[in-house]
Amino acid sequence: MPLQQLVEYFNDRLEWEHHSNFRPFFLKEGVVHGLFGPIRIGTDLVALRKVSNPSVIAGFSARLGVTTTEIPHLQKHELEQVLSLPARQSINPDSIVDFDRLARTVHMLNFLPFAHEQEFLQLEVDPRHILGVKKDHGAYFQEVILKCGLEPKNIVITLGINSVYAPYYDTLLEGLENYRRRGYRIALKFDYQALDGSAMALVSRLAPDFICFSAAHFETLQDNTLLEKLKGLTALVRKIAAQSIIFQVDGRKTAGIARQTGFDLALGEYYALQEAKSFVAGVRKAG
Repeated sequence: MPLQQLVEYFNDRLEWEHHSNFRPFFLKEGVVHGLFGPIRIGTDLVALRKVSNPSVIAGFSARLGVTTTEIPHLQKHELEQVLSLPARQSINPDSIVDFDRLARTVHMLNFLPFAHEQEFLQLEVDPRHILGVKKDHGAYFQEVILKCGLEPKNIVITLGINSVYAPYYDTLLEGLENYRRRGYRIALKFDYQALDGSAMALVSRLAPDFICFSAAHFETLQDNTLLEKLKGLTALVRKIAAQSIIFQVDGRKTAGIARQTGFDLALGEYYALQEAKSFVAGVRKAG
């Protein structure tokens, strides 16, 4: 189904669900956007590359792009969408779920032009979404996926591990299992501070399909045990037959760490820069 028709289909669906003129999705210059109150939602698709061969793209990670500065200059039909949204007095679980669903639909629609070439799209889910949905996690989004001609296995649902939510880990893992039962692939995402026994216990308990790790600040980090810790993480990943992804590879040092410690996939500015350099070199050679 053409992208514009899918946009209209999902607008019709939300208009019916909300019993109002709520048509938040629109297509502009080949890119799908969504409106949520004064927020304009977009997608930044970042390539997930094989660490052993960065020219190979295994999938994409969706990053949320939001703007508010354009709101005063909205076209008439866009302004109508903003005004038709139900008033929200404060952030509550329902609004978080609504926002998360809208953002995921935008990401899915923007992934479609690449879906025939790439295996999966990695999406992050807000922990409050999982806690706010009491059962049947993934059922709503599954309808979106199928309408787009894909399957849940094309989607990697990713949960960031944060100690703030430690009292709710049991409920969060149960929600992820609900996604898995519907055919989604599952990922847990950690940062440097989470490299401890409790984080590793969660990995062993859930046995996710992917383990994601944020390499933020690695270029300046001083930790003589870092390589050992990361090798322990990737060894555990291999033990449960999963794949490891390292995020925010923004410099040569971090790219080297990714190779040394055995990560499978990576994304970051370093790879984008290397690709740009290769392209320029190719143009010069051809010229």
